[in-house]
Amino acid sequence: MDFSLTDEQEMIVATVRSFVEREIYPHEAAVERSGAVPAALAQAIKSKTIELGFYACNFPQSVGGAGLSHLDFALVERELGRGSMALTHFFGRPQNILMACQGDQIERYLLPAVRGEKMDALAMTEPDAGSDVRGMKCSARREGGDWVLSGSKHFISGAEHADFIIVFVATGEDETPKGPKKRITTFLVDCGTPGFTIREGYRSVSHRGYHNMILEFDDCRLPDAQVLGEVDGGFAVMNDWLYATRITVAAMCVGRARRCFDLALNYAAERRQFGQEIGRFQGVSFQIADMITEIDAADWLTLAAAARLDRGLEANREIASAKLYASEMLARVTDRTLQIFGGMGLMDDFPVERFWRDARVERIWDGTSEIQRHIISRDLLRPLGA
Repeated sequence: MDFSLTDEQEMIVATVRSFVEREIYPHEAAVERSGAVPAALAQAIKSKTIELGFYACNFPQSVGGAGLSHLDFALVERELGRGSMALTHFFGRPQNILMACQGDQIERYLLPAVRGEKMDALAMTEPDAGSDVRGMKCSARREGGDWVLSGSKHFISGAEHADFIIVFVATGEDETPKGPKKRITTFLVDCGTPGFTIREGYRSVSHRGYHNMILEFDDCRLPDAQVLGEVDGGFAVMNDWLYATRITVAAMCVGRARRCFDLALNYAAERRQFGQEIGRFQGVSFQIADMITEIDAADWLTLAAAARLDRGLEANREIASAKLYASEMLARVTDRTLQIFGGMGLMDDFPVERFWRDARVERIWDGTSEIQRHIISRDLLRPLGA
């Protein structure tokens, strides 16, 4: 089996890495301290990404995207993972779920999102419904030929920059042998719609400047034209377009880990104690060896999962394995890097303490480590009747 990248893939990696180093790195410290990305800087990053031809590179050419394969896109996300999420957000990767747009929705939402004229955000999580999607309480009822949304969402990333939100809400309930089972429908909600409010979310120690917002729906009235996919078909839309997003998390974890490793390696080669470089001590050199081994393993696990999707193969377990291993690997790598830096690792003179803090959320969002283990074990045990 040939694991080497093609010339085109090598070019993708080199181009995105150069962009991140040139356009993202110089602004990270300022964003970390202020907790916000200036509007002019956000627009500049978006404009340069469009000029580069990488905006909406996760969309097919038929709608104006770059048409990258799952593997190619994982390489893009891996390189973006090296930079601040608050800044790389404006590199522009709209939600693939917009491919479910039909009729007028294509001109109103899909194409403007691909061209960078509009930005989207995805709203699924609620205070009482994180991994338990069917536990959501935000709901929509029929009234006078429209849908009326009521309830709230939280932890919604990028909502403050969005022009519209892709929202999942409960639209009914079925009785099953295992108890009530909610039906879910997806809606496209324009920001500024009466009854819809976006407000500031919680202050997170991870990814400063990349804010989570709270959405509130107070009898927000929407016509049928705002339904994405079919009524009560939210899970079908999810399964068609969203489950591969865990590859994105895995790939970004690998990119962040490689940047962290580079810092640890160089510091171990330069920092002297007891008359020699600390990398000569087995306690440090063995950590370096473990780090690169785990990073490479996570990298190949992630790219292999993406390659399965490109071949049209079932990849749910493989994607869960990649997300689980890569996110937990990043935690170990950032912690070891901080240990190698010693006390200076906790100072904001270096980005190590930031990487350490940022790494923690990767084991939570897009499905916790526990959820990934559930997916993996279920996939293995179900065929055996267990």
